[in-house]
Amino acid sequence: MSKLQNPVLMGTIGAAQGLRGEVRVKSYTLDPVSLGDYGNLHSEDGRVFEVLEIREQKEMAIVRFRGVNDRTAAEALRGLDLYIERDKLPDEELDDDEFFYADLEGLEAVDATGRSHGTVSGIFDFGAGDLLELKGPGKRPVLIPFSETAVIEIDLENGRLLIDPVAAGLEGGDEEGPGSRKRRPPREGE
Repeated sequence: MSKLQNPVLMGTIGAAQGLRGEVRVKSYTLDPVSLGDYGNLHSEDGRVFEVLEIREQKEMAIVRFRGVNDRTAAEALRGLDLYIERDKLPDEELDDDEFFYADLEGLEAVDATGRSHGTVSGIFDFGAGDLLELKGPGKRPVLIPFSETAVIEIDLENGRLLIDPVAAGLEGGDEEGPGSRKRRPPREGE
């Protein structure tokens, strides 16, 4: 099996479920059971997994794959990431202002003056909203909020994001605020 040309991470296999070879899968799809709607899933080492049965259980998918028939075989898959080819994702169902996160990776983040702030190398959600990781040559990676104020425009055709560097936290404004590195002078009595 050859490697996927443009892989999109769809899920990660967790623990074995029961004795018949089923596994728990953390699905990165909106509906966990839709993981089975995209055809065969692939691992980075070239293995192909055909979904035979799938059901939802507590925001996870319980999956039985062809050829995985017992608990021992299921346990051997733990931690394996599952991918599909990007062209399997249904673009025609997206609205004009919708896109897949996988399409953001590799986009160049530029401000209104045309200055580059790096390219998107990852999308994360640590619980307080989505963050874009930007990496530039010779720069440390930075995280910016993926919000309408920080990311003004997404131009997939030209491979660019228009960002507001102040709202993204890349440049400081004149006033102090939360997270400001400026020290305020002590108040009387402190």
